[in-house]
Amino acid sequence: MGKDLTQEWLGEIQGLKQQLAELQNARNEAWESAEKWRKLYNTEAEQRRTDNQLAQQAIASLNGQLQKIKGIDDKTLPDADTSSAIHAEVIQLQSVEELQTKLIAATKERDRLLLALKTEQEEHAKTRTNLTTALGDAIDGMKQRS
Repeated sequence: MGKDLTQEWLGEIQGLKQQLAELQNARNEAWESAEKWRKLYNTEAEQRRTDNQLAQQAIASLNGQLQKIKGIDDKTLPDADTSSAIHAEVIQLQSVEELQTKLIAATKERDRLLLALKTEQEEHAKTRTNLTTALGDAIDGMKQRS
């Protein structure tokens, strides 16, 4: 009977060793899986931080371009209210896409104003030429009468 009990205990010990080995393997696999997911998470988080930083840089760059295109600086717009209003409007933009849309609109408006200025300058030059010609004709007419 002692021998049977010893065999039973040895079998139980062997079974417990087997369970322990299986549990250790399962623990190691779970640890490796957790490490894999942790690395993936960290990689993704780093990519998101990089994307965010690049987006912030793009927004800052586009803000600078927008201000340059509109001629917005303290020299050209001494009115603090106007400058503050523009600054508040730019700050409200939440994404690069919104800023790009605003920049496109500002560029179109600038182009329209440049065209209007060019047209006005051409009209001014024509008027000056016409007045100069009329003045010359008037002087010639006066000379012929004398």
